[in-house]
Amino acid sequence: MKRGIIYTMLAILLGAGCTTGQTDEVPGNREVVALTPEQASHLAKLPLACMQTAYPNKLGQTLGSQADMGEPQFLHPAFYGCFDWHSAVHAHWSLVKLLKMFPELEGAIEIRQKLEENLTASNIFTEVEYFNRSEESSYERTYGWAWLLKLVEELHSWDDPMGNELEKNLQPLTELIVERYKAFLPKLVYPIRVGEHSNTAFGMSFAWDYANTLQDSSLKAIIESRARDFYLSDASCPMAWEPSGFDFLSPCLEEIDLMRRVLDEYEFPTWMGDFAPQLLQQEFVLEPGRVSDRSDGKLVHLDGLNFSRAWVLYGLAHQYPAYEHLLPIADAHVTYSLPNLIGDSYEGGHWLGSFALYALQLSK
Repeated sequence: MKRGIIYTMLAILLGAGCTTGQTDEVPGNREVVALTPEQASHLAKLPLACMQTAYPNKLGQTLGSQADMGEPQFLHPAFYGCFDWHSAVHAHWSLVKLLKMFPELEGAIEIRQKLEENLTASNIFTEVEYFNRSEESSYERTYGWAWLLKLVEELHSWDDPMGNELEKNLQPLTELIVERYKAFLPKLVYPIRVGEHSNTAFGMSFAWDYANTLQDSSLKAIIESRARDFYLSDASCPMAWEPSGFDFLSPCLEEIDLMRRVLDEYEFPTWMGDFAPQLLQQEFVLEPGRVSDRSDGKLVHLDGLNFSRAWVLYGLAHQYPAYEHLLPIADAHVTYSLPNLIGDSYEGGHWLGSFALYALQLSK
């Protein structure tokens, strides 16, 4: 990507030094930068640039024999681009989300074409075959599973014939992922409390959203039961210990994000009073995660942390007004990392756009 284009895109995204930025006033004199069609178009360029780009690629596969090796586009014809499988999935989610928000989005024709090319019934059949390999029973557990269900949820709630078709094409893989959740969660004795892909609370949060939207009562019941088993007795989460050096999720905040879904309006405040009482304090401070080297694919995870922290804080504050004082903290996290998401490198561009979009759509 040419340097001049990068600077232009940054100016549009941030509304810096130009008149295209759009702000909305919200209570407390807080101004939120609303996503404009121009900004959406530039966010769409990130997944468009990688979703059908096979290399570089991190397959993350377990080989049963030499016959299992193959080109990414043949192993994963639906989700082979954007460096790894899960990033390809949330790249597709980003494009669907942007089309839903902006039906007349610039590049909409190309977006629709690529979605239809990738998410065919035959491509999904091949994906299912891969997941059914005996060596791959834990493939993409649970981060990739969660994003696949988030993509399906987005398609399901899209009033568009193509959305209906793509959801139908994905159905065999969707059913497989749902069954894997139902088989795995009851066997998991202890939750995984890390700031990366295997975080249990994150994987359950997106699965809950899917189950809630598609009215899958059995999946919802399993998630609620295991969330209570794992987290209901937790107290005094050590947020001062965060972040770890490679985090793109906050272990404490992801747990809050799940429990605000699962617990009702009477139970959740009591739980929060034990789990993270400091968040109720008006003077609570949480500094954005600092990135020292954005050419390092692991260190740039902290930009993702800033976006995921923001979406948790937005969701919490919008659901429970007692936490509205956290909104400026969420804004500060977005503002820190948003200027760094445009570029021509696979170190962040292949996935950070999805994280930014998920945070921005919850900002007001």
